[in-house]
Amino acid sequence: MTRQLRIAALLAALATPALALKGAERVTSVEGITEYKLPNGLRVLLFPDPTKQTVTVNITYLVGSRHEAYGETGMAHLLEHLVFKGTPKHPDIPQELTSHGARPNGTTSFDRTNYFETFQSTDENLRWALDLEADRMVNSFIAKKDLESEMTVVRNEFERGENEPQRVLLQRVLSTAFLWHNYGKSTIGARSDIENVPIDRLQAFYRRYYQPDNAVLTVAGKIDEEKALAMIVAAFGPIPRPERKLIPTYTAEPTQDGERAVTLRRVGDVQLLLSAWHAPSGLHADAAALDVLSFVLANEPAGRLHKALVETKKASSVFGRFWPLTEPGVFMLGAELRREMSLDEARKILSQTVEGLAKQPVAGEEVERARTRGLKNYALALNHSDRVGLALSEHIAKGDWRLFFLQRDRLRKLTPADVQRAALAYLKPSNRTEGVFIPEAKADRSEIPASPDAARLLAGYKGDAALAAGEAFDPSTANIESRVRRSRLDGGLQVALLSKKTRGGTVVAALHLRYGDEKSLHGKSAAADMAADMLLRGSESKTRQQIQDELDKLKARLSIGGGDGVLSARIETVRASLPATLRLMAEVLQKPSWPADQFEELRQQNLAGIEERRNDPGSLASTAFGRHQQPFPKGDPRYVATPDELVEEYKAVRLDDAKGVQAMVGASHGELSVVGDFDAGEIGALAAELLGGWKTPAPYQRIPYPFHVVPAMQKRIEAPDKANAVLVAGLNLKLRDDHADYPALTLGNYMLGGGFLNSRLATRIRRKDGLSYGVGSRLNARPLDESGAFQASAIFAPQNSARLEKAFREELERALKDGFGETEIREAKAGWLQSRQVARAQDAGLAGTLAGHMFVGRTLAWDGELEKKVAALTAEQIAEAMRRHIDPARITIVQAGDFAKAAAAVAVPAN
Repeated sequence: MTRQLRIAALLAALATPALALKGAERVTSVEGITEYKLPNGLRVLLFPDPTKQTVTVNITYLVGSRHEAYGETGMAHLLEHLVFKGTPKHPDIPQELTSHGARPNGTTSFDRTNYFETFQSTDENLRWALDLEADRMVNSFIAKKDLESEMTVVRNEFERGENEPQRVLLQRVLSTAFLWHNYGKSTIGARSDIENVPIDRLQAFYRRYYQPDNAVLTVAGKIDEEKALAMIVAAFGPIPRPERKLIPTYTAEPTQDGERAVTLRRVGDVQLLLSAWHAPSGLHADAAALDVLSFVLANEPAGRLHKALVETKKASSVFGRFWPLTEPGVFMLGAELRREMSLDEARKILSQTVEGLAKQPVAGEEVERARTRGLKNYALALNHSDRVGLALSEHIAKGDWRLFFLQRDRLRKLTPADVQRAALAYLKPSNRTEGVFIPEAKADRSEIPASPDAARLLAGYKGDAALAAGEAFDPSTANIESRVRRSRLDGGLQVALLSKKTRGGTVVAALHLRYGDEKSLHGKSAAADMAADMLLRGSESKTRQQIQDELDKLKARLSIGGGDGVLSARIETVRASLPATLRLMAEVLQKPSWPADQFEELRQQNLAGIEERRNDPGSLASTAFGRHQQPFPKGDPRYVATPDELVEEYKAVRLDDAKGVQAMVGASHGELSVVGDFDAGEIGALAAELLGGWKTPAPYQRIPYPFHVVPAMQKRIEAPDKANAVLVAGLNLKLRDDHADYPALTLGNYMLGGGFLNSRLATRIRRKDGLSYGVGSRLNARPLDESGAFQASAIFAPQNSARLEKAFREELERALKDGFGETEIREAKAGWLQSRQVARAQDAGLAGTLAGHMFVGRTLAWDGELEKKVAALTAEQIAEAMRRHIDPARITIVQAGDFAKAAAAVAVPAN
């Protein structure tokens, strides 16, 4: 430790008593995260990370669907929505979130509810966020008028879930597995409870649980710890500790005494199989063993179920998960099957594989592979303070945030014997909820242990040393440009390197390789997609599993995808592993082995995915809209195919077709960007070594996207047995992103439908009329083609089709006629500009931006100029640009849903 660091540590230690005197008692500190407690019971976690340039404020309330009483199902989730409706001090929370450029959300689970916002690191922003969360903790309106409008939004969200067979099947299995415990009830609640909840019961629920002694506040990112703590004490300290006493939940699920069955019958094209076993709490020592067991059985491609079902073509994919909940939960395994596959045979194989663990115990290699993957994920998560801050919510719900680290430590110590013992203890037929009942001569049941006490588990816990912090990096366009090193390799590849110190030494890379042309890629969309996906399934020296094992050892993630003449690869890793990860990436790109069995497996997975979307309203609407707006001929790389056409294309594609596409690829045309902690000289030289001599063998010419003039169209598509419908609307624009009107159109769309819940469309359709859970609009403009688009979308109940379309048209026409007000514009500018700063603070996104800009010959100076133009816009400029380009008479609207059923329901007279 340097002298400066020793002095800093001494000063930090001396500062602790001073902080305590300000009304915050220091409790403990683990790996850079420090816990404090206020006199009113609020627990506070501070996680300073000077590298982020953003701050994430997350507040976790220890209330979820587990705490709901009879008639209250969905109440915790309803409150998640209603606390966005405002307080007397903060009457328009969505507007404030947008004005501060925040990335916000709220989520509800079985054991907790949380709210968070990520924003640019300034004292003003942090003070605002803390004041907002403190105020809505106890002063939210929770008004009847808000419930009446938001209830229909939540019901719309409920209906969206009803469209997804996987979610419905999961809910049916859980409700069958849990006879009494609330884990058997959906977090979103029963439709009747959502529709009929009395406002006074909801207000009482809010007052009972939304209190400082039932909450944990996490502040992570670029903060001064002492200053942040003072702000927290100022914001939350005046809230009194409540006098009420919370009664812990005490319902315990009895030991299951035999197999249980559930069958779901709905419209669809893909079969699903799901088995669930009761399992211990996430606090229990067996939690780590069960998490590893799910990986041993279901990971791709080495998992036992994957080998038994997918590689034998008995299923298209498998999955597994252990839910580490606060109280005893579930362990799940399942499979997805195409219609022609045998569900009975898959069920039999799944059962045989699980029961076969008794004769074929879990092996050391399997556990080590799972451990390596898990520890990699822990390591990568700890490199991002914003991710850790949110991940802690799940562990806070179980009793203590330090469980995050304890679970990691348990994973380190886990043995194959531990995993084997857990498998035999819990994965018994009598403890399973699945598809059939089989009588037994003798009961063989699993006794689920009670949840251990978190305080006892963590008494004296210290954890690992905190990760080294990086530098305080300014994400302004000028600073980024001053740090970027650009070059072009001898072979033609453009390179952009942005080296900076990051938390944990993280680094990301983005590679785009451009190949082919409109003629050479004709009719090869499926082949190009399959070729990209095959690259990680084997190289000349490594199998698919060896590639994944190597990535896990390197603490690296590598993804590859492609289409429209571009092959893309993305890397996330740490400084020490970047050279080896780049070498591995180059190997799989240049020397694929093309295993035939993997190609067939991939084909089945693609077909299952396509067939799953056949009756999905969102897929139906977007496909029909895209085919109308972009009328390219069949076989063209830009052609929008129907699901039936895609099925035929993926059935027909051959391994040689994929090889033929990959044979066009090289590094003569493309871009590589690297952002994070690395040696620029070393990585620049390595890029030249690995990619500089890799020539693109076939001619390359960018595939253009010309502007199409298409007539307006109104279309309805029937999607039987789907509770939720989807609207897609829009028109093509003769527009490039360097057009003089682009800045005005960008801000105009941001106010119309691009902001958070305060956009014109969201305010009217979601917040006022309660017609849609998800509604918004976007503006697209290309840098090289004069071909853009304005597009809006919404989900809704089919019976509300006419009301939704009317509201959409009215808000669009009002914006075009009246324009936007000065206050609205001022707040939108502030929010939009800050959101750009937040986006550039994310290294992965910045790497993509740098790569994309190199392709079109730009630097971040272009972004800076755009932001200046937006900041200087007047109300007249915005209104005139919107009127010039957006003509309501030219707008196409496509809707997909079960409109016949909705019409029939309206036609039936009430008794």
